[in-house]
Amino acid sequence: MKKILLFGLCVLGIQAAKAQNENRVITTGVPFLLIAADARAGGMADQGVATSADVFSQQWNPAKYAFSLREQGLSASYTPYLTSIANDISLGQVTYFNKINERSAFGGSLRYFSLGDVELRQTGDLDEQVITRSPNELAVDLSYSLKLDDRFSMSVAGRFISSNLKIAEAVAGSSADANAAISYAFDISGFYQSEEVAYDDFDGRWRAGFNFQNLGPKISYDDDPNLSSNFLPSNMRLGGGFDFIFDEYNTIGVNVEVSKLLVPTPFAVVQAVDADGDGEISSAEQMLATTANAENRQKYNDINWVSGIFKSFGDAPGGLKEELQEVTYSLGAEYTYNKAFAFRLGYFNENQLKGARKFFSMGAGFKYSVINVDVSYLFSASKVRNPLENTLRFSLTFNFGDEYDEY
Repeated sequence: MKKILLFGLCVLGIQAAKAQNENRVITTGVPFLLIAADARAGGMADQGVATSADVFSQQWNPAKYAFSLREQGLSASYTPYLTSIANDISLGQVTYFNKINERSAFGGSLRYFSLGDVELRQTGDLDEQVITRSPNELAVDLSYSLKLDDRFSMSVAGRFISSNLKIAEAVAGSSADANAAISYAFDISGFYQSEEVAYDDFDGRWRAGFNFQNLGPKISYDDDPNLSSNFLPSNMRLGGGFDFIFDEYNTIGVNVEVSKLLVPTPFAVVQAVDADGDGEISSAEQMLATTANAENRQKYNDINWVSGIFKSFGDAPGGLKEELQEVTYSLGAEYTYNKAFAFRLGYFNENQLKGARKFFSMGAGFKYSVINVDVSYLFSASKVRNPLENTLRFSLTFNFGDEYDEY
């Protein structure tokens, strides 16, 4: 399906679902960076900062690579997007990691978000020649992780981001700048994994992780970034988990994760006030509100990305209550049998005033030799439809090279 409407919907991204006009939903540029690309995380409600190490750790917590039991891994993931209204919008990702030795590893990934084909016409004449463009976004990552001791590792990652959404030049006679908007970002993450501990009826292992991701300069689609710029989806992820190891064949891992965008809260919208009490909003009174909102938008645009990170912890107009509303959480569980079959469940919650994403998820994984196949499915639990609702996500993983001992 090739409709210009789809282009607008995708630019809004996953953060822009508003239930009411007064809701202060935080929107950012390049929101595709927050979409869960792999089916394993998708089956556990988009969480992965503290789950066990896998090839997909590049997006969630690269520090986990230092705990990988395989020397190398390669994965490819495919996620259809907005399938209810389009069939040509999708997210693809390729990830690779290499464990250099028992204490360190590096990883890299390429993420490509295609917004499908957009048909452009200067008039509504159906006989007019149609110009087709394919806007897209991509990100290239590199990471390095290192064990600081036997149970804790940290990682740094760098990211190049390109957002090629400007399509005005495709219309005849337009001279608008069509260069892709670019930016750079980095991640800082850490991961803890305990030894296997013996309890009365089972063994267990604790896990914890954090990731401050997409920290970097704002991205702008205009020649003058002082006029309009967009924060990157800087994000803080914190999580923990526990593995119930019943025997050598059966393990159940349970995980909890919270996240918060490290982006300032938009200013409250100034409403026009009937100052003279005549029961009507005059044009002058409306103009005052319009001017105030324009000034607030400029003030918001003037906040640099570093200040924005610190402001994001205490700038909500509603105080602490609203700050807590900006925190999302997810619960996930994964049952594995003989390290060859996995079944997953998850629940994700976001406050209805901050985006209203609520959904259940389920997934499964199968291993044959060095190949893993993962699939996941999402059920929306909110009145606001999720872009990934009724969508199957697929991931294919290859693990090869030497195997490392767990201890």
